[in-house]
Amino acid sequence: MSKYLPLDNNIFIQNRKRFTSKMQPNSIAIFVSNDEFPLNGDALHHYQQNSDLFWLSGIEQEGSMVILFPNNPDPKYREVLVLTRPQELKEIWDGKRLRANEATAISGMKTIVWSDVLDGMLQQWIHLADSIYLDSNENDRKNNLVRTNEYRFIDEMQARYPLHQYLRAAKILKDLRGIKTKEEVQVIQKAIDITEVAFRRLLKFIQPGVYEYEIEAEIFHSFLSQRATGPAYHSILASGDNARTLHYVSNNNQCKDGELILMDFGAAYGGYNADLTRTVPVNGKFTKRQKEVYNACLHLHDYAKSILKPGISVLKYTDKVGEEATKQFLKIGLLSKSDIKNEDAENRAYRKYLYHGISHHLGIDVHDLGTRTEPIQSGMVFTVEPGIYIKEEKMGVRIENNIWITKTGNQDLFKNIPIKAEEIEALMKKTKK
Repeated sequence: MSKYLPLDNNIFIQNRKRFTSKMQPNSIAIFVSNDEFPLNGDALHHYQQNSDLFWLSGIEQEGSMVILFPNNPDPKYREVLVLTRPQELKEIWDGKRLRANEATAISGMKTIVWSDVLDGMLQQWIHLADSIYLDSNENDRKNNLVRTNEYRFIDEMQARYPLHQYLRAAKILKDLRGIKTKEEVQVIQKAIDITEVAFRRLLKFIQPGVYEYEIEAEIFHSFLSQRATGPAYHSILASGDNARTLHYVSNNNQCKDGELILMDFGAAYGGYNADLTRTVPVNGKFTKRQKEVYNACLHLHDYAKSILKPGISVLKYTDKVGEEATKQFLKIGLLSKSDIKNEDAENRAYRKYLYHGISHHLGIDVHDLGTRTEPIQSGMVFTVEPGIYIKEEKMGVRIENNIWITKTGNQDLFKNIPIKAEEIEALMKKTKK
């Protein structure tokens, strides 16, 4: 069972309604859970549910399925949650599995079918349907070719029922998951609040001589003590020149007096994620140059938030932040006027010091589903995370908050977390007396 407190199952009831409203008439949609991935010997990786199945049901258990068939003649089977029947031996080894009433409480789905009796029922439903929606991992950032359970299920279904029309559930989900309901944002906010407590704890702990992994341990302790599932992703604790490595995960260096430490971490709670980055001085006091670079990054952060509004695309938004970065980098001496005049239009001069995107969708996945090319819409949740990375000075600064785009303006979900250099210095000084 999960560490976090039960969520309002209206989250998942709404999500299913949103999906079925987009389905073609007389179609059925089937979602399967992720594999249990082998590690070595008889060990398995920690199980992580298929994000789409979780979005529809809140169920984190392996061997589960969600079946949606709005036009099923029998209303009982218009929404079906499939689970593995609890087995005494399995539970002795791996712990309790969901009972039907528990699964209904989590998902709001009243019809629970055990997987060992599903086959005959599913065949009847497929024969009644004209089209079949199947799920696939179409996240644009996907960079592996492992033949996962969802793709093997596609192969199986197409071989067994070759004359049906097959449709991509992912195309609908990309649009729907990109726009969060207020109930979803409440869960994200809980993950953020947990992250805030951890960050404030770190300001008391960080000082010259501590190791990056000790800071990571403080984060993990704080998260678990607040009922978080754990980190949303592998925490980045990058002191000194390590901060220029975007996905630095070694976390094994000692933090030295006079250095900055870039900390990129966030809690996972209720299936949703927070994503925070702060850069702080190891000794609690920015040097003049460090503060100059930090404030330039904070200016970019604030500028990015000011233009991240409905109607602009992520690509256009990134270009505009690049224009502002060019001005800031000229101001703090990273670029010259000749650098800018002679820059390659395909590789702008500012890219030497800011070589990643400014924002990504956030939700059930840290790099969540959502469009990059279509206009931004209200309801979307984005990170805003400009950075400045200076090889010559062995320095990296990144500042990241999470923003909910609404019809009445942006809501900074991290508004309570210290961000100004003076705020950070004051809190670190206060805690070290």
